[in-house]
Amino acid sequence: MTQERIILGIDPGTTIMGFGLIKVINKKMEFLQLNELQLSKYDNHYQKLRIIFERTIELIETHCPDEIAIEAPFFGKNVQSMLKLGRAQGVAMAAGLSRGIPITEYEPKKIKMAITGNGNASKEQVAKMLQQLLGLKELPKNLDSTDGLAAAVCHFFNSGKVVAGKSYSGWDAFVKQNEDRVKK
Repeated sequence: MTQERIILGIDPGTTIMGFGLIKVINKKMEFLQLNELQLSKYDNHYQKLRIIFERTIELIETHCPDEIAIEAPFFGKNVQSMLKLGRAQGVAMAAGLSRGIPITEYEPKKIKMAITGNGNASKEQVAKMLQQLLGLKELPKNLDSTDGLAAAVCHFFNSGKVVAGKSYSGWDAFVKQNEDRVKK
C-alpha cells in the first residue's frame, strides 16, 4: 500500500515569509513548490500578520498538507525583531492549528544540520544541497523560500525518529518513574 503525505515547510518572517512543499511517497521525497511572501511593502505590522495568516490558510487549502514544519525563531540581540518574528511564527502556526494540522518546530541549526551535515552552514550551502537533493533546475534570488523548503526536508529526514520526551535527574529518578520496565 502506498503511503503518501505532503509536508509544508515555513520560514516565518515579517519582511519575507518563505515556504516550500514536498510530497513524500513511501520513503521518497518529491519537490512540489517553493515561494515567498513579500511583506516589506506593507507598513502596518498587524496587516502583515493578517496576510501571513491568510496566505498560510490559502496554502493549506490548495495543497492539503498532512504536516507543517516551521523554523523556530533564533535568539538575536534585537528584542523588537524577536517579538515580531515570534508573532509571525505564531500566526502561521495558528493557521495550521485552525485546520487541525500537526506542527513541528525546528531550530535553524537543526535544519541546517539535517540538510548539509553542518549546523553552521550558510543559506547558500543549504540552497545548493536542496538543489541537489530535489533536482531543482535553478535557485530563487532570495533564499527565504529555500529556508522554508529546508524545514520541510528536515522534517522528512526526522520523521519516525524518537523525539526527546521526559528528562530524568539521574538513574534513580529513571527507575522510579519506570518501575514497570525494571526486570526483577
